[in-house]
Amino acid sequence: MSIRYLDCGDTAFSVEFGNVIAPDINARVMALHAAILAEHEAGRLPGVVETVPSMRALLVCYDPAIARRADLQPLVEALASGDLAAAVPPRAIAIPCCYDDSDFAPDLAEVAQRTGRTPEQVIEAHLGSHFRVYVLGFMPGLAYIAGLDPALELPRRSSPRVHVPRSSVAIAMNMTTIYPFDSPGGWHLLGRTPLRLFDQRRDQPVLLAPGDRVRFRRVARVEFDAIAADVEAGTLDWKTLELAP
Repeated sequence: MSIRYLDCGDTAFSVEFGNVIAPDINARVMALHAAILAEHEAGRLPGVVETVPSMRALLVCYDPAIARRADLQPLVEALASGDLAAAVPPRAIAIPCCYDDSDFAPDLAEVAQRTGRTPEQVIEAHLGSHFRVYVLGFMPGLAYIAGLDPALELPRRSSPRVHVPRSSVAIAMNMTTIYPFDSPGGWHLLGRTPLRLFDQRRDQPVLLAPGDRVRFRRVARVEFDAIAADVEAGTLDWKTLELAP
């Protein structure tokens, strides 16, 4: 795999693994991200401030008073050209989602019609998709999660909504996402989770992280309400969402 190193001002450079969105490329981005963090914590990459993963590249930020790109890039190149498969295994998380309330899934019938499926088949395809979090962006806690069943791939809505309720589960292109706040949005709404993707009351406010693997678990409205009550009260055991590797 060809790797490009690109200048990003005088305090950062980008390590670009490709020009397409693909699981193997993103896996190498996340593995290099983990490798640089481990080296930095061991004191072997002085000057590195942080690394920021994207879908296909890793931004390496450094303090120019401590290090130069000319010093850091060969060290990063050595890591990138090595065996990156030994990165920390990603978390696997099951997200409860209710598809059965018309208020939660206003676009379900349209998605079914446009993809030539029944609403139930759309739900099954979404539940059966093997998702991976690529990046966070747009707003705090919003994850771009790729891996949608190709049969459900659609462009964004031609007319975005002015208001999408918090915790709505939506699809567009080959991705799904969950809106962490009430906001405008142009993706197709298939359901809603009782979870909050961003909750400042938690020690780690953001639920998902790049590299996480995600599956959706169907819940009826009664279970949705029960989980939502636990979330609101701050009593939900978030560890119960994590799946065995």
